[in-house]
Amino acid sequence: MAGGLNGGCRCGAVRYRLAVERLPSSYACHCRDCQTWTGSAFSQQVVVADDLLSLAGPVDLYELTSPSGRVSRQRACGTCHTRIYNTNSARPGLAIIRAGTLDESDALDVVAHIWVKRKQRWISIPDTVPSWPEAAPLAELTEALTQA
Repeated sequence: MAGGLNGGCRCGAVRYRLAVERLPSSYACHCRDCQTWTGSAFSQQVVVADDLLSLAGPVDLYELTSPSGRVSRQRACGTCHTRIYNTNSARPGLAIIRAGTLDESDALDVVAHIWVKRKQRWISIPDTVPSWPEAAPLAELTEALTQA
């Protein structure tokens, strides 16, 4: 998978490539769902057009329908169960990549925070970084991710 940016799961069974020229900006979500799903204080994600993502390896699909009827489709390694990315019927055409699965995840910048009303008390967010108490309006989050 030469070119672009590469990533994959913990065991290496799933590898992917993002057809982008530079490392995208990331955001952190502090909601309880993300805390529970990651087993950590927040989740860190990058957003790309889903047609920029190519995957190889055994991927399991998990679908979750919210009370509002939105369908979140989570993709995870079929071997080690690392969550790789998800799509959501509310945001067609976008893939939300789990930032820690990128090979260069240590070079990512978190440029926005959502659901900060649920963040852990020990996390400090600089005043210069956009944040929202709950979900950010898509246009505002997109602006924050593209301004960096």
